Amino acid sequence: MSGIAMRQYRDIPAVTGSTPDLQNYYDSDVPPPHRLSGIDDPYASTTHLPPTPDSRGNYLPTSSSTANLNMADTRGFSNMDNGAGYAGGNGQWLEKQQTGKSKSKWILIASLVGLAGLVVAGIVIGVVVSRNHKSSSSSSSSLSTGTSTNSSGTPAGPTGVVNQTDPNDPSTFVKDPNLKQSFYGIAYTPANSQLPNCGNSLSEVIEDIQLLSQLTSRIRLYGADCNQSALVLEAIKQTKVNMTVWLANYNVPTDGGTAYERQRGEIQAALQTYGTDHVGGVTVGNEFILDFLSANGGGDSPNGAVGNAGAQLLIPNITDTRNMLASMNINLPVGTADAGSYFNNEVLEAVDYGMSNVHPWFANVSIDQAAGWTWDFFQTENVEVAQSLTNKPNMYIAETGWPTNSTDAGNESNGPSNASVANLQYFLDTFVCASNTNGTEYFFFEYFDEVWKLIEFGGVEGYWGLFYANKTLKPVTIPDCTT
Repeated sequence: MSGIAMRQYRDIPAVTGSTPDLQNYYDSDVPPPHRLSGIDDPYASTTHLPPTPDSRGNYLPTSSSTANLNMADTRGFSNMDNGAGYAGGNGQWLEKQQTGKSKSKWILIASLVGLAGLVVAGIVIGVVVSRNHKSSSSSSSSLSTGTSTNSSGTPAGPTGVVNQTDPNDPSTFVKDPNLKQSFYGIAYTPANSQLPNCGNSLSEVIEDIQLLSQLTSRIRLYGADCNQSALVLEAIKQTKVNMTVWLANYNVPTDGGTAYERQRGEIQAALQTYGTDHVGGVTVGNEFILDFLSANGGGDSPNGAVGNAGAQLLIPNITDTRNMLASMNINLPVGTADAGSYFNNEVLEAVDYGMSNVHPWFANVSIDQAAGWTWDFFQTENVEVAQSLTNKPNMYIAETGWPTNSTDAGNESNGPSNASVANLQYFLDTFVCASNTNGTEYFFFEYFDEVWKLIEFGGVEGYWGLFYANKTLKPVTIPDCTT
């Protein structure tokens, strides 16, 4: 795109005092949130209340935005919007949440009504209050009893955000008209899937798959600890949805292979139980080379001496995964995921696919240029490089999105644009359908807010979801286009 230089970036905001993207940047003392070992999720509740939509500043595209978006049209973004409809932040997408209201009306009984009448009235009021109390308790319970039916089915699952016509059959869930199956794929980690506690559950994952299947037919995982692989495949089986999952092994360059071996066993067991009908591949490593470079002073050179040394640790895990699959008579693609600027060519030559994390937010790109920059960066830094290799591995965007909030004012901006629901909407409108049209294979980041990350790391880390942590959709309109 005109005016935007293709540059290497480390997913670290340039804003003074800002918190590094711990989702995508490894610190030897503090593992990033998706490293599925040694992390305890301190937030397992579903009671997180969404922030007021108006509490974040809205970015309104300037007149120069149209010129930038038109430049992107030549790169395949023919559907990019010029921002019309966002003036004043009161577009159709900005739906204000409604809170339940109860009304009570006391009727003064005339003096002609005797004491017996007053007693009767008191009894009636007591019954009504009792019923309302029971109803409120039922709806706020973390485990729905499935006893309150309505024309849209019965609330089911831990949070009760999905209804089922048969409370005992997860495949009978009622679709939400606000959700559209418009995303190529979505990045997903089941809640509480970190060691040592492993607080995830099948009921939670079933609810997630019911919602995710209304947005996409593809999801990617980050690791296999806490039985994630089997839970997701079982949830797909019970919901009977059209869903393909890329399983993953989040190996660590500093533990002598412990994490890799542990997760290898989890993946093998899941494949033995569920087969491969709903599996798209197995991803070995998540930002392994970036982590290794950071821990060993390798700077920004994934194909330098340090990067190549890291490759010699990662490639054996990739080869071992291939051998494991072959021993099971399974033929699945094997790949790796890394930050967009940190793919090692030796690693790419050893895989069937690469998954690239491409975040305009952490490259300090303005929202009006974010979609076009993402496509441009991905094509130049990843697709073209992969096509130049002998094996020509397929490339996916593993992560891209836009945060909606920050725990502090210092991190609510990446420089030119704010973290806000308005800007998430703008990125959805300018990226999703255009990417579907031009054939970009991407996994939107991410399914829901992971509040434990904002508690532990602060900044924007916990605010990347399409849904709030309680699995209610943020006040956005999902684009209506097919993949």
